Amino acid sequence: MDIFLATLGFIFVLLGIIGAFLPVLPGPLTSWLGLLLLHLTKTVPQDSSFLGLTFAIAVGIWVLDYVIPALGTKWFGGSKYGIYGTSIGLVLGLISPIPFGIIIGAFTGALAGEMIGAKKDFSKAMKAAFGALLGFFASSTLKFIVALVYFGLFLNILWTYRTAFFT
Repeated sequence: MDIFLATLGFIFVLLGIIGAFLPVLPGPLTSWLGLLLLHLTKTVPQDSSFLGLTFAIAVGIWVLDYVIPALGTKWFGGSKYGIYGTSIGLVLGLISPIPFGIIIGAFTGALAGEMIGAKKDFSKAMKAAFGALLGFFASSTLKFIVALVYFGLFLNILWTYRTAFFT
């Protein structure tokens, strides 16, 4: 059962890295589930302070994931319509079969939201869309870094207890 939980945890940690770029999968929270599964084995002693701290970080990053793109849009003069457009564009970009659909969707969604909803001229709408794009990149980078750290922690714990797992 320990090998199964460790393998499942490894899959979750990898999904967390992928989830750093996909808006439908919360990257750090998914990676944290991988750490939790590893700690649920009989081999690895449960460390509640470690799990609590990493969970708090994952939840904090999850909350920031919604705040950072909105701040980027606002910082560059965007309105709530640009924020709504960014969100809709992210979803449409995710399901579209084009390369970099998420990025293109976020940008064009913010642009359309500003031009249609807020009735802004093209240059102001472009500026807000650029802010949404920067916010998306900043948020994705932050999620990716945390997911990579969780992956490293997972591998370190697995390596520390490797003899108990594989003997």
